[in-house]
Amino acid sequence: MSEQSSFYPELVRDIEPPRGRLGVLLPGLGAVATTLIAGVHLVNRGLAEPYGSLTQMQRMRLGKRTNPRFALIKEVVPLADLKDLAFGGWDIFPENAYQTACQAGVLPREMLDQIKHQLESVKPWPAAFEQAYVRNLSGNHLKRGPSKKHLADLLIEDIERFRRAEDLDREVMIWCGSTEVFLEPAPVHQTIEAFEAGLRANAPEISPCMIYAYAAITAGVPFANGSPNLAVDIPALGEYAHRHGVPIAGKDFKTGQTFLKTVVAPGLKARMLGLTGWFSTNILGNRDGEVLDDEGSFRTKEVSKGSVLDAILQPELYPDLYGQVFHKIRIEYYPPRGDAKEGWDNIDIFGWLGQPMQIKINFLCRDSILAAPVVLDLALFLDLARRAGLSGIQEWLSFYFKSPMARADLRPEHDLFIQHMKLTNTLRILVGEEVLDHSGLDYYESGDAYRESMSGL
Repeated sequence: MSEQSSFYPELVRDIEPPRGRLGVLLPGLGAVATTLIAGVHLVNRGLAEPYGSLTQMQRMRLGKRTNPRFALIKEVVPLADLKDLAFGGWDIFPENAYQTACQAGVLPREMLDQIKHQLESVKPWPAAFEQAYVRNLSGNHLKRGPSKKHLADLLIEDIERFRRAEDLDREVMIWCGSTEVFLEPAPVHQTIEAFEAGLRANAPEISPCMIYAYAAITAGVPFANGSPNLAVDIPALGEYAHRHGVPIAGKDFKTGQTFLKTVVAPGLKARMLGLTGWFSTNILGNRDGEVLDDEGSFRTKEVSKGSVLDAILQPELYPDLYGQVFHKIRIEYYPPRGDAKEGWDNIDIFGWLGQPMQIKINFLCRDSILAAPVVLDLALFLDLARRAGLSGIQEWLSFYFKSPMARADLRPEHDLFIQHMKLTNTLRILVGEEVLDHSGLDYYESGDAYRESMSGL
């Protein structure tokens, strides 16, 4: 089988060009969102580089290894230009993006001051929020209404007002808000009819994140959930999005410690090295750390982070290697650290003849620096999906999430390298390029080509 053997002409899309301006709607104008906004303006002015962004920096191979082309992703698929982006969003605090970015302390003040005017122009709209879902936060910049349906309608009005005010051609919404308390799927989540009745009845099983997702889909706006909250991954909203032709993706941005897990765990499995225990702890001092200091919000995050190892290692197939893994996760709120999160991992493994070994990882990362390019890529790729006529779950965007969404009868893929191949092959298919499978047998089994390649040795 050739490296370039698969082609899916029936899946090639007539993608609408990215004409006009793209509005990026951000529920939660905190450290991540303001770092993204600042970064885009700095890049547009030639004052910084978009490191960490696949859409801006990664080259994708097209064609066979004997005659390859390496083109930037943004040259292969028609993505919106960064100069065409406009930002808006909601927050429970009224400070503008410049004030919030200064308080967050992610970027140095001298960098922010170069784009102060652009950041000050981004002023959050009052948020749909209820402290019962994020118990460690309180704010007074809030929407009021008799029902959750009323709040959803107010969000839709914001979306449409922003579209008119900024003369936007299209919009996408990326949830950058806080982690809500853990919720189990309930009957109100099963159908859109039950969900809308629950909105009108103020059902406690419907959280603010779900209200934003519903408002986005109703307004025809693609939605991605950057938190581990139960939201667009419920059957009601999944079907609603598919019915309305709206792309959705989630959940929980894969940035720090879990990003490394999805790199290391596939390596252990590929080499058939056993695992007995994986202890992970984080310390961070930003708003996210404060929120996760509450047991209810931590439980939501724990479930998201904890699903990764089982999915990658497949203990049901390899019980001797991975059937007894002790996986423990801790997150500690430590205000002096701010946005500079530190992740510690102790990994107990075993190899030949059952002999034990250990791996230690200390990742001194920065949450918002890792998350901002993820938000940018998701915004541009979701807009691409909408212009390509894709709807519902966009599993090809699993690369960006700790708990990726998939069809109900499919197991989500967590292996970072498989996720990346899924993403790039999807882009190849959309624009009519052949997918890569990397078998390479044809280079050696087709006699004439093989003899020709060896003749110069």
